[in-house]
Formats: sequence, C-alpha cells, structure tokens
Amino acid sequence: MGERRYTEQEEALEVKSLRRIIAAYANYHDAAERDVKRYERSFEMLPPSHKALLFHLGLKYQRLRWCISMNASFIMNMLEAFEPPVDMSQYVDVDDHDCGEDMHGHCHADCAHSIEKGDFSRNSISISNSELHESDDCPRKDDKTHELSRETDNMNEVVDMEGCTQPVGDKLGALQGVDKSCNGDKDVNASDSHQDTNCTAYSADENVILQEFMAPSLPLNVPPIDVDKVRCIIRNIVRDWAQEGQKERDECYKPILDELNRLFPNRSKQRPPSCLVPGAGLGRLALEISCLGFVSQGNEFSYYMMICSSYILNHTQEANEWTIYPWIHSNCNSLSDNDQLRPVLFPDIHPSSSEITEGFSMCAGDFVEVYNEESQETAWDAVVTCFFLDTAHNIVEYIEIISKVLKDGGVWINLGPLLYHFADSYGPDDDMSIELSLEDVKRVAYHYGFVMEVEKMVDTTYTANMKTMMQNRYRAAFWTMRKNASRSKAQKQ
Repeated sequence: MGERRYTEQEEALEVKSLRRIIAAYANYHDAAERDVKRYERSFEMLPPSHKALLFHLGLKYQRLRWCISMNASFIMNMLEAFEPPVDMSQYVDVDDHDCGEDMHGHCHADCAHSIEKGDFSRNSISISNSELHESDDCPRKDDKTHELSRETDNMNEVVDMEGCTQPVGDKLGALQGVDKSCNGDKDVNASDSHQDTNCTAYSADENVILQEFMAPSLPLNVPPIDVDKVRCIIRNIVRDWAQEGQKERDECYKPILDELNRLFPNRSKQRPPSCLVPGAGLGRLALEISCLGFVSQGNEFSYYMMICSSYILNHTQEANEWTIYPWIHSNCNSLSDNDQLRPVLFPDIHPSSSEITEGFSMCAGDFVEVYNEESQETAWDAVVTCFFLDTAHNIVEYIEIISKVLKDGGVWINLGPLLYHFADSYGPDDDMSIELSLEDVKRVAYHYGFVMEVEKMVDTTYTANMKTMMQNRYRAAFWTMRKNASRSKAQKQ
C-alpha cells in the first residue's frame, strides 16, 4: 500500500486542532474558577437574612476550589506526558480562531461522546500492549513530522499489530511547581473541610504547557463548547475507569462481552480471533475484549479522548492511583453538597496488570479514512460498536466499511442509540447528516450482506451521575449480525 501523504493544508488543520484541544484542557482551571466566582457574586446579591440562612455556601465554594485543583492537577500531569504526533512548532502564523468555531455540540444526554469537526486526527497513533508493559524495544520516533503517520498508515502493520510506538513520556520534562501530592493523596475526604494546601501551583505550569504546544503570538481564547468537552472527558473517566461506572459498564459492555464469549467459545492463544472497536473512547471496552482473548484494536477519532486514554493506559502505576471530582460542574438536581463534591478514584484496575492478549492497540484516526483501505478488507473476525453508529455523517458509509473489514462469517455486535451527532448542524459548512430510523439501518445492513442473529433493546445511561434527581436513559438497540458475503446485494450491483 502506498504512503498516505498529507497536504500542507491538512497538516495545518491538524496542528490547529491540537492547539485548540490542548488549550481547552489547559484552560480547565480558569474556566471552572469563573463559575465559582459567578456563584459567589450571586450569593453576595442575597439579602443579609438569606445569607445567614445559607452561610455554609461560602465553605462549599472553597471546597469546590479544592476539587477543581485536584482535577486540574490530573489534567496538567496528563498534558505533561502527551507527545503530539505532529510538529507543534509549525504554522505559528495560522489563525487558530477559525479552527472549529462552527463546531457543534452533540451529546449523549449527560455528556458528549462526539466526533466533531475540528476534533480530529488524521495521523494514526498506536498504543500497543507492548507499551503497557513498558517494552524497551519499541522503535523511537524521529523528528520528521509524519514519521509516526507513515509508520502506522501501513495498514498491514495496523492489522497485524506487530509494531508499537514510543510510549508517551518526557515531551515536556517535569513540570516545575506542580504539587504532585494533590492527586496522589488517597484521603478521599480531603474536600470535606477547607484545605489550605496549595494545589494551584499549576498556574505557572499551564504557561509551560502552552509555550510548548501553542503559538506564542496567539491569545488563548477557549470557547465554552471546548470547556464542556473537557468536563465531559472527566465524566467519561468515571464511565470507563472508575468503580462508580461499573453499573453503566455492566449495562453497555457486559452484553457485548457475553456475546463475544458465546460466539467464540474455543479461542486459541496461538491464533486468537481479532476484534475491531471503532469509537473506543477511553479504551476500557477494547481492553476488556483483549482480556477475553481477542487481538483487540480500539479506534478513536477524538484527540480529547486519545490524550486521556493514552495517559491512563500508559502511565497508570497502580489501581485507584488518581482522584477526580467529576460532578462539581452542575449545581442542578443535586441531592446534597456531599454528593455533588464526592471524589472518584480511578482507574479501578491496573491496565498493564490485566490479562491482555498480545496485539492490543489503540489507533487514532477517522474510522472512514483508516479502515476504508484495501489492506483492511476481510481483516477482522468481529467488529464491536458501542454508542458509535450515530456519530456518522453518513451512517450508510459506516455500515459499508464494517461489512468490508469483516471476514465472511464474521460478526458485528452493536449497542447504542441513534442520536445523530450532526442532526442539529447549523454551521456555515452545512455538515451532511444522514439520519435513518432503526428499521432503515437494519435494511442497509441487510443490503451489505448482514444477517440478524440476535436483537433486543437495552436500557442504559451514558456518563450519568447516579446520585442526582435526574438521569437520561436510552433504550439502546443491541444486535448481533453475521456477514454472509453471498447474500450481499452491494457486491452484485
């Protein structure tokens, strides 16, 4: 397969997109502090008698600041470890403000699980299980802008998953002044009382990160939608990597894992079956599939997700290593202040201590671009899609590619709604959005040679806070379809 070469415009878009995402992460603390100051201004507007009744809110706001600092400390450590797949010193004269200003916020209820314009990667980045075990024999990435892209654009290498890239590490060096103890403190009740400990020293380190990744001549202007995405990532951590998310994982992931177990009862360690997981998010489902004895590859389009998943997968030293406060950004529907400000430990497992099958990897890139290649045809025994199909501009194209990459007789397991992410696109580029009913989706699948074997509806949530007065629930479609190439009408046309 020939090398995929990128135009200068594509490279510029990549750098702009990454700068915007890194700026959103780095801006997390300042955006959250603005919210707290807004709460305090509202409190000051109260008449004295009402202030006296609600005197405890002053302490709550200080506790909020502590929680924000804990979250920001984790984010800064994560950015410190991030190694961009492109040369961020390029295109410093490009106006970053036009990068995705027309991006659309698409949500699965409580949190965005979105593929959006401007939040993308054209480079394929592999995070392999060799890295999870800190292998020293991974090839080192040189300074050429697209060396990593060229390496992983070789789809034979992606399918065989024999190679690995350098573990994310010392791109920025040690951040000076970060109070590492802020996220290393296992006293999860620390926020219950006002903390004098200084956990806001990352402000200087934020500048270090921005100097490394951002164009120095450009002002930092983070749109509110980008702030929301960072908060959504924090809630996604709970869904994928915390004990508190186990109920949601049992609802969404367990039916898929059980079905894979049923369909592949005699898995060989010498020749394990392969499974592709598009829309892998923070990687837990792909890792669980690997632990079942599959050569599993997660594919994720969003850099917001990939930056976080690579940090959790590659930098976890022990279970419950970090503490975050995922529910602090909404005062609505809280049962109590303690519920809203409760800590969440993660990850609930140590990824590299899991029974990972050799060949596990995470590949960043657009599903259509990465897998619509000749070398990917009939490469996979199974494809698993969980809350993924409705991220498509053109869902027919997704189904066509899923059929293309599956071996004849291979299975497609799906769970999710049809809350089309681009359905409310009103930007100047007029994004395409093909929004089919479930009946039409199945009809398209039959056209591409799929035969329905199992079908049911599953009630579930997505990044829901279970200790509030409101949770949005889905009746998600679950199915197992098998590819029967002889029945594909697409091949007969």
